[in-house]
Amino acid sequence: MKGLSQIRRVLGHRDFRFLWLAQSASVIGDNIVLVALALFVIGRTGSATDLGLVLAAQSLPLVMFLLIGGVWADRLPRHRVMIATDIVRFTLHALLAALIFSGSVRIWQVVLIEVAFGSAEAFFRPAANGLLPQTVPEANIQEATAVTTMSSNVAEFAGPALATALVLGAGAGWAFAVDAATFLLSAALLTRVRTRRRGRPAPAVPTEKTGMLADLRDGLREVRSRVWVWATLASFCVALFCGLAPWFVLGPVVAREQYGHLGVYGVVEAAFGFGTIVGSLTGIGWRPRYPMRMAMLAMLLWPLSSILYAAGVTLIVVIPASVVAGAGLALFDVWWLTALAERIPPEKLSRVTSYDWMVSLGLLPLGYVLAGPLASALGAVEVLIGGSVLAFIAFALGLLPRQTRQLERLDGGATVLAMEEPLPGLAQRRS
Repeated sequence: MKGLSQIRRVLGHRDFRFLWLAQSASVIGDNIVLVALALFVIGRTGSATDLGLVLAAQSLPLVMFLLIGGVWADRLPRHRVMIATDIVRFTLHALLAALIFSGSVRIWQVVLIEVAFGSAEAFFRPAANGLLPQTVPEANIQEATAVTTMSSNVAEFAGPALATALVLGAGAGWAFAVDAATFLLSAALLTRVRTRRRGRPAPAVPTEKTGMLADLRDGLREVRSRVWVWATLASFCVALFCGLAPWFVLGPVVAREQYGHLGVYGVVEAAFGFGTIVGSLTGIGWRPRYPMRMAMLAMLLWPLSSILYAAGVTLIVVIPASVVAGAGLALFDVWWLTALAERIPPEKLSRVTSYDWMVSLGLLPLGYVLAGPLASALGAVEVLIGGSVLAFIAFALGLLPRQTRQLERLDGGATVLAMEEPLPGLAQRRS
């Protein structure tokens, strides 16, 4: 009941409510795409290598343009950046749906569309992360982050299930048509958002305009000055390359080999999504004293569940394990995004989150490309198990820095915005 009252209270903020509704629509589309692409390409060509190329086509421009997207999200009204990217993504996937309906779609066309789609998403993600704290009071940032994460996680549950039903039932064209409609709805809702100014008042004398490179260096300084930030990004870079890329490319293949049906992949993805809903609900009110320590421990659950799936363990075990792993991921998201929002200067938050996305996803396109050939040489099961083991090790190493383990929560909307803070929790006690 306390969680429900917190949800109602944070949704009482008008601008956050429209942002939440917009992102809920948009993220459903994102999760439909991930599974729909996998099922469509594997069902059409039967080639994990083809799927890897399509996924790399989307993720490579995403990684390449994230830093530029972060700079522009800090320079321009963030909700307008999001509206523009939603319209672009609507157009692209409406075109893809039309091609599929016509029966003339080719893999090279899918690749080109996903290149443009990933480029647009590179501007959307930093803007979205920077916009949320501008729609609620400082004291409500964790609750707002948790509610937004919860809606994203509802989409992680509903998106794969809907995509599986659409692709295997009505057809892949309908999956991408529904996806396109979610972006149009998101753009319409974002036109209603009005933001507040965070941080210190703007100086009376305008500061000299800086160039793109200077803005990028400024954001990099914010990342490098905090060990708990760059160490976490490094661990995710390795873990996503080793564990996530093989999961998306080889997950459907493993489902067919180990469980006899492609649809099992969608079912397990839906179970993971259900777990993220549970985790985000828990994160609304759970404020551990050391949030990053708990966040990294929670992330260790995901590669363990992937190992069980790849090993062909009975679904009676795999599905509950996927639910628990999903809860761990959601809790990480809530605590990590709250820590960034509270400790990074507001005018630099989008740039820092663009470094977050860029470093975390930096090796993912290469992982997509390599997963198929490695599976052909070594076996899909072996590659997914080995990658998941390496991902577990990467997350465990992410716990080594003392700043990560000793970072303390902030209460009552307090913020720590100084660079090179040895232990951010200590800064609060000294004030």
